[in-house]
Order: sequence, then C-alpha cells, then structure tokens
Amino acid sequence: MKEYWTSLASVLGVFAFCQTILQAVFPPELRFATVKLFNKIFHCFSSYCYFDITEIDGVNTNELYNAVQLYLSSSVSVTGNRLSLTRALNSSAFTFGLANNDTISDTFNGATVLWEHVVTQRQSQTFSWRPLPEEKRGFTLRIRKKDKPLILNSYLDYVMEKANEIRRKNQDRLLYTNSRGGSLDSRGHPWESVPFKHPSTFDTLAMDPDKKKEIMEDLQDFARGQGFYHRTGRAWKRGYLLYGPPGTGKSSMIAAMANYLGYDIYDLELTEVHNNSELRKLLMKTSSKSIIVIEDIDCSINLTNRKKTNNGGGGASRSYYDSGDIRGGGGGGGEDGGNSITLSGLLNFTDGLWSCCGSERIFVFTTNHIEKLDSALLRSGRMDMHVFMSFCSFPALKILLRNYLNYEEGDLDGHVLKELEMVVDMARMTPADISEVLIKNRRKKDRAVVELLETLKIRAERNNNNASNGGRAVRRGKNDDEDEEEEEEQEKRALDSESPKEESEIEDNCNKVEDEDEEEEEEGDGEKEKIK
Repeated sequence: MKEYWTSLASVLGVFAFCQTILQAVFPPELRFATVKLFNKIFHCFSSYCYFDITEIDGVNTNELYNAVQLYLSSSVSVTGNRLSLTRALNSSAFTFGLANNDTISDTFNGATVLWEHVVTQRQSQTFSWRPLPEEKRGFTLRIRKKDKPLILNSYLDYVMEKANEIRRKNQDRLLYTNSRGGSLDSRGHPWESVPFKHPSTFDTLAMDPDKKKEIMEDLQDFARGQGFYHRTGRAWKRGYLLYGPPGTGKSSMIAAMANYLGYDIYDLELTEVHNNSELRKLLMKTSSKSIIVIEDIDCSINLTNRKKTNNGGGGASRSYYDSGDIRGGGGGGGEDGGNSITLSGLLNFTDGLWSCCGSERIFVFTTNHIEKLDSALLRSGRMDMHVFMSFCSFPALKILLRNYLNYEEGDLDGHVLKELEMVVDMARMTPADISEVLIKNRRKKDRAVVELLETLKIRAERNNNNASNGGRAVRRGKNDDEDEEEEEEQEKRALDSESPKEESEIEDNCNKVEDEDEEEEEEGDGEKEKIK
C-alpha cells in the first residue's frame, strides 16, 4: 500500500513538472488558439449546432429569453421532474420553468431540439451604471445542422407566438375607461384601467345555442385570420352590433367575448370626448387584441339629424359628414362652440384610415333602438355582424335553470317542461327578469320552478290582453285620426276666411285711434287759448 502511494505521488509530480514546462513553452494565446482549433475540428465532424440565448443582451433584457421561458413552461409542467415555480405581476396563474442547468427536448415539424437552462456565477463587476444580476442565465438550443433552416425560420417565430398566448392567458384582463376625456395622465396615457373579473362565459350566457355557436365560430375565424386579412387587403378588425330590449344580456355578451378570446376591454364613454381629435388619440392609445365598446350609442350621440333634414322639406339636405353631434346633438357646433363629435369622426374611428393604426381589434356597439341609428353606421365593414338579443326563449330558459338551480333537462317533470315551453315565448320576459325570479328562490328549487311558471303565465295573459286591447285601440285611433284631420281642415278654412276680416278690423282700429288722438290734441289747444 505504501508503494502505491509513493508511485501516485511520483506521477503527480511528473504531471505538475510537465504542466509548468507547457505553460512556460506555450503562451496563453497559443493555448487558446489550440483549443479553438480542436473545437472547430470537433464541430466539423459533429452533426449538431448550438445557439445561446442570454437573459440580458448588453444592458437590455432579451425578449426571446422570456419567450422561451414561457414556452417551455407548458411542456415542463408535464414532463419535468425538478421545476422552478414563479408568478408574474398581474398574472392569475403560476408558471413552471426549468431548474438550473436542467434540459428538456421538444419536437417541431418532425425536428427534435434540446433546450438547456444554463446558470453560472457572474464574475466580479467593476463600476456600472446598471448593476447586473449575480447569476448569468441563458438557454442553449441544440439542433441538428440539417434542421437549421427550419428552426431559424419557423420554430423561433412559433415560440414567440405561443409565449404571447400563454402570457395573455395567464395575465389578468383589464377594463379601461376614458374618465378624463382625452387628457393624459402623468405617464402619458388617456385610459384608466381596473382588473376585469367578469365571470360571464358563453356556457353561462342565456341565449339560443345555435346563435352562440355562430358567434363563437366567427370570433375564432377572426382571431386566427391574420393571414386572411393581410391577403385580402383588409384591416384586421371586426364590428358587432348588439341590439334588443334592456335586460337581454348585451353587456354579458361583451364579457363572454372578452373571456373567450382573452382580450382587454376599452369602454369608450363618448360624452367625455370633446372632439374628433380626442377620439383619434384615444384610438391610437388602445392596444391590439382588445374590444372597444360603445354602449347605448343611441343615447350618447345623436345620429338622426341626417334623416330629419332630408325629410324636413325646405332647405338643402346635409350629408352625414355634418350631422350628429354629442350632448343634445343640434346642428353646428352646439353650446360649447364646435366642441363636439360628428358622425364623420365616429365613422372614421370605426372604418376609416385611423382604424388601421392597430390590429386584431373588435368594435362592439350596443343599442336598445336600432331604428334610431343612421344607416351609414350599420353597413358591412363597420358593423359586420348584427346580433339581436331577444326575449328569453325556451333553450335560453333551460340554460338559466341549469345556472341558478343546477337543473338539467331530465331533472324536471315532462309536464312542467311542456308548460314552460308553451308560455315562455308569449310571456316576452327578458333573461334578467327570469334570473331575478330564480335568484330569490335558489335555495328552494321546486318553489322556484312553480313561481317562475306562475309568473310566465301571468305575463303571457297580460300580453294577450294588451294585444287585444291594442287592436281595438288601433281601430279607435284610426277613427280619432280621421276626426282630428277633419277638425284641422275646418280650422284651416276658418282661419283663411277670418284673416281678411282681421286685417280690416286692425286697420279700422288704427284709424279710430288716430282720430281720437287728433281730437285730444285739438281740445288741448282750445283750453290753452282760453287760459291765455
């Protein structure tokens, strides 16, 4: 054993002596060149190539590093054994990642790649205006040389797109409002935001299933249609008009659309915008992948002036470029001296050149009275899809029963279902009205169904009575209108016949007044002479 240790010490001594001679004979530059040469020879015979993606590129954060980290989190959470767990700011989900110096493989179009998360200690820093982290982080991508064109041209773009989807899915959606009009805050933003937590989805939306399916397919085609819109030369935007009676779920539809696509919502209050210029500034400050909403547009802006001027008879008709003003909507500039939005500005906002300053945006207008809107606002290209939010139908009623009472179609008695189906259309109740009945009795499900059926029957009977009374009223109204027209014609004839008499009477009265004045003057002169 002693001889073994003696031999080992001799070998180590010879090795140290040779190392000293090599350092003395071969300078560091020559050694570095030799190592570099061996690496080149190795890479020439190797079938792989390597790419390094560092966390910090100079002084800026590398966006590709963050994208790769998010992209790998979707695969790591399933296949990884040792993971790092993080949660970003304004995020509603946890993110899994690779642990230090761990590896994971991925496949893209038949090509296999290997990702390695490399973490090393950074050398001591000299003075710097921006201190760097103590650890140097990065990803190393190993691919086959034959797959290099495919990976560099398509795979990295795919990674960026998937990372954006994951980031948008995990990040809390925001609801923006223009409470300050068009003025900017200290950061230069005209919008104020709050987290958007509305729970409405298409599953809970009380609406005909076929119509919901049509809307969801249209939204999917829009979200995936970047290539289509680019190829056809159209701006990547779409318009939806939601109209119908109050309480039919127009706001819930907007929330379901935002939750379905993962878009932010910009609630545009037109009464806070003073002119078309501010409207354009607000549009420029909206982000892509967003829904721009104008609710009750028939109440916030007057779009009926064009129809009134064209039907008014007298005077030249105005085009829609001059009609439609905010705040009471008169012609011209209004009370504040031209400080108003015109219909032309709103049309350019939705379909003009300024609507192309962003991409993947949806415009949603809501109204309770579609007949009050100008036809120029309703044509295709501005409002591409018109969605009528009707009274509660039987399919929508079954959705409400499932939402509030956890009732499926087979849980209710067949006789009760038939009665509900018979009266729900005649009752003409909104989903909001029916929801209120179910909420009051949600702890007593049987009582809720009975009270709902009674309410529907009462409302249906009332509507039938109103319809019959309305028919009689219409017939009476016609007779009353005819009588009123006859009275108006008689009054016009009387006025026409009395008008010359009135003129002659006025002239006679004027002459009498003049004669009386002359007599008074003569009497006054006579009295003066007597006094003298």
